Amino acid sequence: MERTLHTRLHADALEAYDALHAEVPADLLQALADAGVRDWRIWRSGRDVFHWLDVEDYQAMREHLRDHPANTAWQARVTPLQSTPDDYSGDDDGLPTVWSFRQQRAAAQQD
Repeated sequence: MERTLHTRLHADALEAYDALHAEVPADLLQALADAGVRDWRIWRSGRDVFHWLDVEDYQAMREHLRDHPANTAWQARVTPLQSTPDDYSGDDDGLPTVWSFRQQRAAAQQD
């Protein structure tokens, strides 16, 4: 399952955010893998940060990471940089898909 997310940084946090992601800690990488994450990519345009992730089960991943020590340590470092922090308490499902090339082509080929 693929999910796309959006976060926003404080204006003075851009360099710190990039530096923090220069090398994500190994224990967090393992926690993400254990939670079913197959890939996670991040793009930043100014203060806006876009995440694309490929995960077995998005909600199960969030549940697994909510109180995981590696993630809570990471969140303690990244949350102060974000203008809209994520506390893992909601049932979010990422950004809604507006359009998909692959889905439209597949539907057209079925007609």
